[in-house]
Amino acid sequence: MSMAQEFVYLASQSPRRRQLLDQIGVAHELLLPGPEEDAESLEAELPGELAHAYVQRVTRLKLEAAVQRWRARGLPPAPILCADTTVTLDERILGKPADAGQALEMLRCLSGRRHQVLTAVAIALPQADGVRTEQALSESAVVFDTLDEARMAAYVQTGEPFGKAGGYGVQGHAATLIARIEGSFSGIMGLPLLETSRLLRAFGWTI
Repeated sequence: MSMAQEFVYLASQSPRRRQLLDQIGVAHELLLPGPEEDAESLEAELPGELAHAYVQRVTRLKLEAAVQRWRARGLPPAPILCADTTVTLDERILGKPADAGQALEMLRCLSGRRHQVLTAVAIALPQADGVRTEQALSESAVVFDTLDEARMAAYVQTGEPFGKAGGYGVQGHAATLIARIEGSFSGIMGLPLLETSRLLRAFGWTI
């Protein structure tokens, strides 16, 4: 591994993505937006946009912003990693609940149903002749148990739904609500490790 590949920049505030990189032994440094950046605006949906297109577009925008951030800060070269996770049910994108009422409404929608979880991951490596980028998409499905109001309210009380797409975290208390998972557990958490390792190998990592 060359000096430029001893670590990656992780352009994400998600502690779960940090945990997943640690799990596979990938050293990383955070490359987070400054107060002058409107990072949340990158996640705005376009009218009529489908979830597959949305999650990949948002990931590309986050990666472009991270590359600009890296340049502006004059940091040493290393791969820059971004990801975005979207929960979708009946072609409707379920974002992060703003309050307990929204979290409950999302759980009511998910109760007893199968939904999709899409996580796009992208890596950029600034080079002398430009920026090389690679991107991948992980698609999984989650089936929720049929939930009564008491179980949903108790879950919202844990505080876990907030800050998470679809209003739940598969690695936490929500494990008691989930009947079945199809696909990538790490992808549902927020960083699909199979796809991430493939991208890193494309950049010369041994992983």
